[in-house]
Amino acid sequence: MFVDSHCHLDFPELAKELPALLDAMAAARVTHALCIAVNLPDWPAVHALALAHPNLYATVGVHPDYRDTPEASIDLLVELAERPKVVAIGETGLDYYRATGDLEWQRRRFRTHIRAARRIGKPLVIHTRASADDTLAIMRDEGARDAGGVMHCFTETWEVARAALDLGFHISMSGIVTFKNARECKDVARRVPLDRLLIETDSPYLAPVPFRGKRNEPAYVAHVAAEIARLREVPVEAIAAATSENFFNLFRIEARKGSDAQ
Repeated sequence: MFVDSHCHLDFPELAKELPALLDAMAAARVTHALCIAVNLPDWPAVHALALAHPNLYATVGVHPDYRDTPEASIDLLVELAERPKVVAIGETGLDYYRATGDLEWQRRRFRTHIRAARRIGKPLVIHTRASADDTLAIMRDEGARDAGGVMHCFTETWEVARAALDLGFHISMSGIVTFKNARECKDVARRVPLDRLLIETDSPYLAPVPFRGKRNEPAYVAHVAAEIARLREVPVEAIAAATSENFFNLFRIEARKGSDAQ
């Protein structure tokens, strides 16, 4: 079985096709998925998905790409994270790729999320793009190790991966690892300890080969696992088993809960 550790089923590209997507997940042996929050106004829809389906779970957080959106206080993040089926804080982090100017607001937001995760004792889902040094520095400064979590859709170097691993974090590979020229991603996928590896789609984005350029969906996470298995020269069942167990352990989810929901 496979687990999609990061998807956006509430986004318009996917929400209107949810029954078909869930059927496709079942056919591909994708038993569970984590629905990721990106802002507060849309969070109720993310949470509703988790409540409505035993094999779906939710996070709560504000993505660094969303500048003009309500900020979340530590108290609010903790309050929402205490609700049923909410298993993590995020996605949060830093993204200097699109944003310009003084980005201290991103860093303040990131610190708030880490503090909330430490207070409630739930893991973080961290996004970092063109900002690895600052991301790691804030993680160290704020004691992110105490919460743990995952560096999602990892596209950085092995040196960055190793630093995150040293902080107790997992590394999650997306469909990017299947792209022909994604050499650094492939290198990381070969080297991450198997007990610290996750797989994801980040759907509706970043569809893996052979669906590259099309809308992504949770069922396609099996292709991510297959590429990692090829790179590591192990059976795909080994990647499926390890990444699923890691998911359940990290997010403290009962492995069998929801596995027969579809």
